[in-house]
Parts: sequence; structure tokens; C-alpha cells
Amino acid sequence: MMEQATAITLEWGGLLLRWLHVIAGIAWIGSSFYFIALDLSLRQRDGLPEGVSGEAWQVHGGGFYRMQKYNVAPPELPAHLTWFKWESYATLFSGWALLGWIYYLQADLFLIDPSVRSISPWLAAVIGFGSLIIGYVIYDRLCRLWRGNDTALALIGLVALVAAAYGYQQVFGPRGAFIHAGALIGTIMSLSVMHVIIPNQRIVIANLMAGRVPDASYGKAAKQRSLHNNYLTLPVVFLMLSSHSPLSYSSPYAALVVGFVILAGTAIRHFFNEGHAGRRQPWWAWGVAGMAMAMAIALSLAGPLKAASNERAGADEEQNPLFIEAVSIIQTRCAMCHGAEPLWPGMVVAPKAVRLDTPAEIARHARQIYVQSVLTRAMPPNNISEVTAEERQMLAAWIASR
Repeated sequence: MMEQATAITLEWGGLLLRWLHVIAGIAWIGSSFYFIALDLSLRQRDGLPEGVSGEAWQVHGGGFYRMQKYNVAPPELPAHLTWFKWESYATLFSGWALLGWIYYLQADLFLIDPSVRSISPWLAAVIGFGSLIIGYVIYDRLCRLWRGNDTALALIGLVALVAAAYGYQQVFGPRGAFIHAGALIGTIMSLSVMHVIIPNQRIVIANLMAGRVPDASYGKAAKQRSLHNNYLTLPVVFLMLSSHSPLSYSSPYAALVVGFVILAGTAIRHFFNEGHAGRRQPWWAWGVAGMAMAMAIALSLAGPLKAASNERAGADEEQNPLFIEAVSIIQTRCAMCHGAEPLWPGMVVAPKAVRLDTPAEIARHARQIYVQSVLTRAMPPNNISEVTAEERQMLAAWIASR
């Protein structure tokens, strides 16, 4: 019963954390996109209050809104001031929790690939999470060193992110490496809000309350990080969704795939940013995005990784007759898709990179088999390989005997 309870807990815990993370992400991305669009749509006119750089009129939900932006800060603060920070913090902490729940608590299944590097789960977790913090520290230093040279900073940042993705490939399995590249970008974005944007705004407010004129450099630094977040949003969303598509991360060139996804996402954001600013929209950006994604797709097909089985994973069950029967069922009903070279037409890589073509891999994925084929009957899809009720009962008996 312990095996079944653990599987249920991990499955429901992962779903609830993913739900929270998606909700928080929608709130943060929505507010970020809105304020970038608002900032770019501001227009100057005669008669604006002193210190106001522009205004924009908007209509939504049957009401009209008049928005004004101060270059630094208003002469005095209103009684109520809304802070846009909790969306970012909730996204960060729920994302870290989800990363820990799926990839660190279940490192043997989702993070560690013995054919890449055989390391302990705790070491994998330390390397994974530690790299996120170190990555932000490096990014923060680069922003301070290259302030005012956005083009050079963007190129250095792109190279650094591709290098980080390549580094993850040398330590983790394909899926774990790809998701950590996305987690690194997400961590950089959210810690920028926590470490630079909000603190700088608090400094400006403190100066106002003390009767001092705030230094405009605080706002400029915060604006720099906010703009970076805006351009990185689409790439990080792609990388977060990639765990559902093993073809995106299974290539030995996955680090370059990350680079081209970043190029595509930033090109698309540039198109919309220019439109929000009232300038001529650069339709060439869609061509750049299309070519970048074409390169990413081509690289994903250039020799998918064939993860080696951990032959020791099922050693303790070799004499279990229920396991022997379960292996026969799974190899008959499931291995045509979940194999090193799937036989199903049009399938290049096993769904979610889950292989069930050896006893070792079957033992390794026991909890997933229990959830997908015993508890829920989600697999095979529409029961296309005609798994019988008796066979599912045999699988349940094997799981219970572990």
C-alpha cells in the first residue's frame, strides 16, 4: 500500500503545484505584458502635469481609464498605492516547489540519467537549485557591468543561457536539463523583481517621504530588468511546456534548441512592442521567429538521444513471478510506443521519453504505470492496444507486491 499511496501523493501534489504555478504565471505575465504595452503607448500632450512623461486613454469593460506616468515620481504619494509584485513572487516560489516536487523528490525518474552522469539525488538537487541562484548572481553582475549597452548585454546573455543549457546536458537527463534551462530564466526574471525592481521603487518612495528628489537611476535600472523580463517571457513559457514534448529536449543539440527558441520568442515580443509604441511594426520579426523555430525543429530531429537503461533498476524483482507477468503485459501492450525506437507511425521518440521496453525501465517507472494504467486507465490512449481488465489487475497485484 505504501507504493500506491506514494504514487497518488506525488501525482496529486504535482497537479496542485502545477495548477498554482500556472495561475500565478498567468497573473504575472498578464500584468507584465499590460504595463509594457501601457508604457510604450504613452503619448505626450500640452497641459500634462509637471513630471509626467505621457498619458494614455483606455477603455475596458464599459469604463474609461486615464493613465499617466511620472518620469521619476509624483510630488506626493497617494493614500493607496498598488504594488505589482505578489504575482512574480508566487510564480517563483510555486515554480521552485514544483521543480523540487517533480525533479528533486523523484530525481531517479525525471532528473538523473545514468547514461549521462550517475549522481545521487541529493547532489542532483544541490547542483540544480544552486545553479539557479548562481545564474542570477552572474546575470545581476552582467547587468551592472554592461548598463547602457543593451545590444552587447543581450548577446552575452544569449550565449550565457545556451552555455548553461549545455552544462545542464552534461549533468542531467534530457528532460531535466531542458526544464532547468527554463527554470534558470524564470528565476532570473523573478529575482530581478525581488532584488532590483521592488527595492528600487521602495528607495524612490523613501526619498519622496523624506522630502528628497529621487535619483532617476533607480527607475532606469528597474526599467532595464522589466524590459528583459518582457522579452524572456515567451521563451520561458515554451521551455516550461517542453516537458510534454520529448522531441524538443531529446536531441544532443538541445542547448542550441534553447538558443533558437529564445531568438524566436524575443523576435515576436519585439514585433508587438513596436506596435504598442505606435511605430511601424517590424513584420520581418516573424520571418526571424519562423527561421529560428525551423532551426530548432531541425536540430531536434538531428539524432535523438537514446537513453540507456539502468539495468540494475529491476534487479530486486527478477525472481518475482508477478513482475515477470507484468513485464510480459507491458512489453506486449505498451512497448510499441514506449521503446527506444517507437514502432507507432509518425512517432520518433517515446511519449514523455518514458521507455518500457526492458524489465529495468518497467521497474523504474512502476509508480507511473500504477497511476496511468491501473488507477486511471489513461494509458494506452483509448485503450488502443486492448489491455484487458485482468491484465490491469495483474499490474495492480505486481505494484502491491513491491
